[in-house]
Amino acid sequence: MPQRRDFLKFAAGALTTTLLGSDSSIGESLGRREPSGSVLPPWKPGILEIHHIDTGRGNSTVILGPDGTSLLVDAGEAHGAEKLMAPARPDARRAAGEWIARYVRRQLDRIGQTALDSMLLTHLHGDHVGQVAPSSPPALRGNYRLTGASFVAERIEVHALIDRGWPDYAYPAVPEDPSARNYIAFARSMFSRGAKVERAQAGSLSQLALRRQPAAYPGFQARILSVNGEVWTGAGEASKPRFPALGGLAAEAMPSENMCCISVGMQYGKFCYYTGGDLCNDTAYGRYPWHDIETPVAAIAGPVSVAVANHHGYFDACGSAMVRSLRPRVWIVPTWHVSHPDISVLANLFSEELYSGERDVFAAGMAPAAMLTTERFSSRLASSEGHVVVRVEEGGDTFTVHVVGADDERGEVTASFGPFQA
Repeated sequence: MPQRRDFLKFAAGALTTTLLGSDSSIGESLGRREPSGSVLPPWKPGILEIHHIDTGRGNSTVILGPDGTSLLVDAGEAHGAEKLMAPARPDARRAAGEWIARYVRRQLDRIGQTALDSMLLTHLHGDHVGQVAPSSPPALRGNYRLTGASFVAERIEVHALIDRGWPDYAYPAVPEDPSARNYIAFARSMFSRGAKVERAQAGSLSQLALRRQPAAYPGFQARILSVNGEVWTGAGEASKPRFPALGGLAAEAMPSENMCCISVGMQYGKFCYYTGGDLCNDTAYGRYPWHDIETPVAAIAGPVSVAVANHHGYFDACGSAMVRSLRPRVWIVPTWHVSHPDISVLANLFSEELYSGERDVFAAGMAPAAMLTTERFSSRLASSEGHVVVRVEEGGDTFTVHVVGADDERGEVTASFGPFQA
């Protein structure tokens, strides 16, 4: 397999590189370092911005559409042993959900809005919706705890909530995980307070449509590519199931929470973007072929300009088929644990056997231990910490990538890359 050849070819020198130091040219970046105090240019109508937020505790991305429509994809808050995690950013004085809310508030201020139009939760794991911990405070408006998404909604009005399970959360089975149950209680409280809550529909263009001036930007669309094993067919809004009927499946053959993720494809002119939560490809050594859900999703999504690595670049994701299908100019890897990303995944992302041409790979929040264990490839990353902001110019022909410091809330741009042709 090509990605394994790449891995073995490079890994053979990994120990030597770690001990003796790498060739400095490997880590050279095509980006430019920004002077101290630089900030993002003002948002204006026609600009699309995609902010991948680095809290060191899970996934969260806020998107500002060209007409000012706002969308938050995930609001993760993971808890665990500090030695296994990236540094909390900006620090551990506040919960990750509160840091996310503060970041989102600053971006809403830039577009002159006070509320989030929509929040989409790809699946019900704590590093995407918020993990309940003893430190999670009780909510004031419902029988749930504040963590991740619920913390954001406590601080910012949210008009609509989209997830994979509403209203019964019964596929493939009602979750027992405390964090998932806490999120469900939050979603039901949101509905009772007048928010629009709905289940994602594979193939849908309407659920993520622009809300303010869609007619002014006909070149923009955002589509639900997959959810609960249903994958868009590429025709209209039709979808088809990739998982077999659940009746009679052994417990180990059942689709997992990660396999049921919502994935999204976005297009603005020539610019295309993919994000798929924790979709994965592990088939248990071929016993359950349908467990590889990332391959059919990537096939219908690609090629794209920017892609978010599935499942934090964990060992069971970002396979060779996905990389070949998406072949982006820019990869973004949302990391927070020592196992993110796997070295073989980085080998895939950088492999010119899987697709040719230049590419930049950005990681948001890598743990120091992960930097060491993947050094043969991590030395080539465009960034390993900081918020990663993709800024698409009006019309979607070109885009730039900016790394924004996450150790404080000044919004200082530390490096910029591009412009790239979409």
